[in-house]
Amino acid sequence: MYFFLLNLSLLDLGSLSTTLPKAMANSLWDNRHISYLGCACQVLFFLFFISAEFSLLTIMSYDRYVAICKPLHYGTLLGSRACVHMAAAAWGTGFLNSLLHTANTFSLTFCKGNVLDQFFCEIPQILKLSCSHSYLREVGLLLISISLAFGCFVFIVVSYVQIFRAVLRIPSEQGRHKAFSTCLPHLAVVSLFISTGTFANLKPPSISSPSLDLVVSFLYSVVPPAVNPLIYSIRDQELKQTLKKLIQSAVYQHH
Repeated sequence: MYFFLLNLSLLDLGSLSTTLPKAMANSLWDNRHISYLGCACQVLFFLFFISAEFSLLTIMSYDRYVAICKPLHYGTLLGSRACVHMAAAAWGTGFLNSLLHTANTFSLTFCKGNVLDQFFCEIPQILKLSCSHSYLREVGLLLISISLAFGCFVFIVVSYVQIFRAVLRIPSEQGRHKAFSTCLPHLAVVSLFISTGTFANLKPPSISSPSLDLVVSFLYSVVPPAVNPLIYSIRDQELKQTLKKLIQSAVYQHH
């Protein structure tokens, strides 16, 4: 679990680093410009980190499923090599997805100005500037990505149905509480990630406006990666104790 949490932290850090520094700099210097190459890089890296994070959250639901439903097989099913392969698959899937979308989006012809009503380069906003029918390819790619994301969502739901069934069969209340407490941080992170992302991409056009689009994009691009570490650190007492021991050990060695 801690290996996957390390990967999740790196993805959250990368996601925030892709959008916030440029947005903050623009705000401080009252500047709204970004180069064409800079915009392409922002799309590539943001999609990479977001896609990889959702893949990793799916893998983490499997980790929780094995830990609670098949604890005796945990070491076999999720050994060091298996964890590394799963994490590599999440990062690789994220990179491939972002590369396809970025290459396809920036191969389009743009003729409707160069102003994006957003604080970072976002594909739906960029597609509004396209004047070629080739944008339908990107719409097709987006539909494929949504289908894959929906498949991951179904996998997470099925995993948690199995987890809750197993937890409810635990006879002691303390045992049930301990099992639930290991799942709640992950469930909270997944819920936040999916709810903000779904609303951002599937909100009705009738309520769409530049200001609402800005707020919604902030919610799904900034809030989940910023809040994830807080959720895990608050809920996970074991993590607190481990950090405390590390700090005490470092202080003791220093003296």
